[in-house]
Amino acid sequence: MNEAYLGEDYIVIKALENGVTIIGLTRGSDTKFHHTEKLDRGEIMVVQFTEHTSAMKIRGNAEITHRYGSTMSESVKR
Repeated sequence: MNEAYLGEDYIVIKALENGVTIIGLTRGSDTKFHHTEKLDRGEIMVVQFTEHTSAMKIRGNAEITHRYGSTMSESVKR
């Protein structure tokens, strides 16, 4: 792992509907949920990968802005 690189990239998540869920997943041999946040429409969260966070799961309609551009997530209708 390159410790000098950790924490340099930020990701901006903008909720496009109420109830967008952001779940942080741990690093290591066993991947586990370690943090959950809920955003309502219009709320923005700035996140970054750390020595503890290796992945993020985003559920709901949201715009995700990162160093490679922007990505849209979608709600799953049940």
